[in-house]
Amino acid sequence: MQLRYGMNPHQQARVLGRQAPARVVSGTPSVINLVDALTGWQLVREAAAATGSVAAASIKHTSPAGVAVAGPLDSTARETWSPGADPGALTSAYIRARDADPKSSFGDMIAVSAPVDAELAAFLAGVVSDGIIAPGFEPGTAERLAAKKRGTFLVLEADESYQPPAGEQRDIFGLVVEQQRDNAPITHGLLRPVAGGSLPPEAAADALLGLVALRYTQSNSVALVRGGATLAVAAGQQNRVDCIRLCVAKAATWWLRRHPVIRELPAAAGMTRQDRLNWQTRLADGDLTPGQAAEFSRLYPGAADLSLAARADWLDELSDVTLVSDGYLPFRDNIEHASRIGVRHVVEPGGSNRSDEVAAACRDYGMVLVRTGLRLFRH
Repeated sequence: MQLRYGMNPHQQARVLGRQAPARVVSGTPSVINLVDALTGWQLVREAAAATGSVAAASIKHTSPAGVAVAGPLDSTARETWSPGADPGALTSAYIRARDADPKSSFGDMIAVSAPVDAELAAFLAGVVSDGIIAPGFEPGTAERLAAKKRGTFLVLEADESYQPPAGEQRDIFGLVVEQQRDNAPITHGLLRPVAGGSLPPEAAADALLGLVALRYTQSNSVALVRGGATLAVAAGQQNRVDCIRLCVAKAATWWLRRHPVIRELPAAAGMTRQDRLNWQTRLADGDLTPGQAAEFSRLYPGAADLSLAARADWLDELSDVTLVSDGYLPFRDNIEHASRIGVRHVVEPGGSNRSDEVAAACRDYGMVLVRTGLRLFRH
């Protein structure tokens, strides 16, 4: 397998030995492309096995921007889909995954757990992305995808029969470290409620999806999941509470994009679908820069932003969200922040010195607390 370059264009790179878990159908990967693709393939393969449904992920810089299994599209996600019949399972999974954070998914690496069909290939023709990895491609779909980006779109076919070695190595500053591959099973047996009652079946399915997603997300990481799709994933934070605050903010943006004032924002003359989505996301963020505010006024004269009260009222309507954490929650303030975004189920490894305080906070906010005993750090 030939590599375009390493982590950066000034770094040369090559693949050493061993059976490859995927083959290049079209394009030339960089190291980042390859890392993102193989991370995404592991994630969707495991998510499909854990949930019994086809899965898709949108990967950016080694972590998922969004993960989802097949399911219905709400009116906001449907705006990216052409009118008419509902999309098939695989296409719906990717639309739902990308909808979690379309700003971050711009130029993503796509991973899907089933062979690419004609419908998904047609949809991806209009999506800004760097590449895709899948276990196969129906006739004509690989060629159609390979034509994207003036022929530089990366198309990788995963080898479903590939079995990784039991150990994995990492070279750090000339030191080679080997550890056992993280292959602890993620099953319903991990989901042990310790406070707040039992875990509903829908929340259990969301918990499994979240756990699989976080296994392949840079730590510290947290996911908010609802209805078989991530609303937000926060990755790479140095402390847990900032990770949760970031995830809550991203989920708030996801939900506010569904407010009628924001969802019905028209496209200005000559505006692309992506540019309209960018403006909807900026409005949902609620933090326009002075330059953006002036440009918004020019594009939409007389249009008003949502008031703080309107935002708060809309956020109060979100519920049944499952929070999944890759490490233990150390303080009750993690739960207090989670309560602002409709979290009703909390899934964490447990083990904090203040575990009793965390459990008490969950009871105070009417949340079910589940402890798995399984930490899922990734570095």
